Amino acid sequence: MAGNTFGQLFRITTFGESHGGAVGVVVDGCPPNIEMTEEEIQKDLDRRKPGQSEITTPRKEQDKIHILSGIVDGKTTGTPILLLAYNQDVKSEDYLHMKNLYRPGHADYTFQAKYGIRDYKGSGRASARETLARVAAGAIAKKYLKEKLGIEFLSYVEQVGDIKTEVDYEKVSHKEIESNIVRCPDSETAEKMIKLI
Repeated sequence: MAGNTFGQLFRITTFGESHGGAVGVVVDGCPPNIEMTEEEIQKDLDRRKPGQSEITTPRKEQDKIHILSGIVDGKTTGTPILLLAYNQDVKSEDYLHMKNLYRPGHADYTFQAKYGIRDYKGSGRASARETLARVAAGAIAKKYLKEKLGIEFLSYVEQVGDIKTEVDYEKVSHKEIESNIVRCPDSETAEKMIKLI
């Protein structure tokens, strides 16, 4: 599989750039008749969208998801699902001074070395904005796993730098995770993480 396609039975292919027109994903292999709406996918995207707090990027994006195919009347059809979120806060001119510079610790140089070309405007595909597509596809996968197999999972921030929580992961709740901006279920540790960030 190519570098932008993941999975076998449930395959996703992400596309788009941070400062291009849109970011999106094609989900192939999702069974038919899974109830799915834009609102359900949007819930997960709202958790990752930028500009939520002082510890995230200040970029203002609504990350509004659009279902363009594969879902009819709120149910998957078994055909490829195309999800798209248009970029709104695009300021490519902010990166003109970076056109001939490589940012340390970023993928600028590795993209140039691998492909012989790079997108200096927000690093294109190497931007964290690409995760929007993975989160949207993940919302569909989570729904399928819960509905068809009874599998549910939660994720949270366990460590930032040297600060680590020792919570019992089997007892963590969604409410505890969502109780702070760093999404660590241990509020005392979360405060230390936020301060460090």
